[in-house]
Order: sequence, then C-alpha cells, then structure tokens
Amino acid sequence: MTLAASDTKDDAAEPAIENRRGFGIVSREGAAVAATILFAALALLPLLASAIDDPFLIVTATRIMVFALAALALDLVLGFGAMVSFGHAAFLGIGAYSVAILSSHGVEDILVQTLVALGTASLFALITGAISLRTSGVYFIMITLAFGQMAYFFMISLSAYGGDDGMTLWNRSTVLGSDVLESDLVLFYVVLAALVLAFFALRAVVGSRFGRVLRGTRDNATRMRAIGFSPYSYQLTAYVMSGAIAALAGVFLANQTEFVSPAYMNWQRSGELIVMVVIGGMGTLVGPIAGAIALLLAEEWLANLWEHYKLVLGVLIVCLALFTRGGIAGAARRLFRGGRHGG
Repeated sequence: MTLAASDTKDDAAEPAIENRRGFGIVSREGAAVAATILFAALALLPLLASAIDDPFLIVTATRIMVFALAALALDLVLGFGAMVSFGHAAFLGIGAYSVAILSSHGVEDILVQTLVALGTASLFALITGAISLRTSGVYFIMITLAFGQMAYFFMISLSAYGGDDGMTLWNRSTVLGSDVLESDLVLFYVVLAALVLAFFALRAVVGSRFGRVLRGTRDNATRMRAIGFSPYSYQLTAYVMSGAIAALAGVFLANQTEFVSPAYMNWQRSGELIVMVVIGGMGTLVGPIAGAIALLLAEEWLANLWEHYKLVLGVLIVCLALFTRGGIAGAARRLFRGGRHGG
C-alpha cells in the first residue's frame, strides 16, 4: 500500500518535474507536431531538388537523416537517461561493417544485413552496458569511450576487411533480390521512413511506464530505488535499444556512402553525435533531428566558404551552448510561447 501510494505521488508530481525541466506533456505534443512538419518538409525535398536541378541535395539530405537517426538513438540514453555515452559511434560502425562484411561474402540483402547489425549491436551494447552502468558520471564516460576505441582498433586490425583503409562497396544492398536502393531517391525515402518510425516508436517508449521510470532515474535514482524500481535494468534496456537504432543508422550510412571505414567508430564521431543532441535539445526527440540538420548544413555551407571552417563552426557551437538554453528545441519553444502570449 505504501509503495502504491508513493508511486501515485510520483506520477502526480511528474508533470511538475517535467515542466520545470522543459519536457512537459504540452511540449512533447508540440515536439510531435514540429517533427511531423519537419518530416513533411523532408518528404517534399526531392521536388525542390528536381525544381532547381540539384540531385546532390537528395544525397546530402540522406546523409543528414542517417546521422539524425543516430543522434535520436543517443538522445534516448543521454537526454532521457542522463548516460553520457562517448562510444556510441561504435554502434554506427557495427551497422556499417555488417553491410560491408556480409556483402563481401555474397550476402547482399538489406533485411539480412539489418538483422545481423541489430543483433550484433544489441549484444555489444548488452555486454558493454552491463559493465559501464556499474559506474556513473565521468567513469561511465571514460568506460564507454574505452569500449568505443576498442571497437575502433579492432576494425583497424582486420586487414582482411580493409583495415585502416576501409572497404568499398561495389553496389548497394538489395531488397529481396531487387536493386531498388541503387536509386538515391528510393534510399532517401527508405531512410526517411526509418527516421519517422524511430521517432514515433521512441516517443511511445518515453511516454510509457518504462520511459517514466527512465526519466525518474535521470532526475533522482535514489528516489526510484526507494519506491521499488531498479534503475540498472531500465538503463541497460535503454542502452541496448539505443545501440540497435544507432546500428540501423550505420546500415544506411554504408549504403549511402558505399564505403565503410574504422573512422565511423572513432571517438570524434561519438563527440559529433553528442554535439547534435546538445545543440538540438536533449530529452526532446525532435531536438537531435534539428541538431543534426543544423550542424551538418552549417558544416556543408562553411566548408564551401573557408578551408578552416571548423574554427568558425566551433565558435558557433560554443555560442549556441552558452546563449541558447535547451538548444534549438528550447529556443523554438520559448519563441512559440512568446508569440502566443504576445498574440
């Protein structure tokens, strides 16, 4: 009876906690609306590319959506679980190498490759997560970084699969024997569909009892233990789910670039994913997508202006972190509220 009363009290207090942090129910609904508008705009992007006769726009957008999917996966553990994983690029690399290695052995169907990628990444996440989650804070960061670098150097050591030079894919994956993914437009819509499904699936997960416990653990793990929950099992489950989704992004990345390299698994790539989540808005789901779009578009634009563009990009990221509380999603929410109150 005491446990039930405590659980009810926590459920009643949750909206207040979430609203104080900026992740309230209204903002979650607003995020769904914003994401739907964003997805609709992406779906219409090929029309713009056709109108301006720029097919490279579709290729760039596909790459952005791939990293948006990986950033979305990271947001589950970083934004909702307060687990700062500095080795998440390892899952991206596992997905990419699953495609390359299986293709080199004649297994080119993307469905089989995806199943292998999800299974391998889930197992890797289960083992490394079970160890990493025995710690917290900076120790968790360092252990995930160490596991990520272990995966990176392991792939470098596999000379049979390109080693440090990586592997070139001579053709994209097939779908039940069909080579439809050779079309950039088809691949674009497949990646978009995966991003949409991942967003709404994670939104359902975050809004479920599992998600409430995960967010409660983020806010106060001791309190969650006191009312009878085991934060470790919930965090580990979230970590495995996140790793699997990141591996799916890796499958698409290999097909989009038609090349895989150990560089996909380097800690710098993990850092880029964290930056996407932070500048977009942690714990919002739509934020990481916006962050990936903003970061990669800025990178593409600045690279055409100056060869030392990363200096300018670094300054922009620092300014965004200092002066935009809650990232792009937080700024958009405040702008919307201000305009609504002003009206």
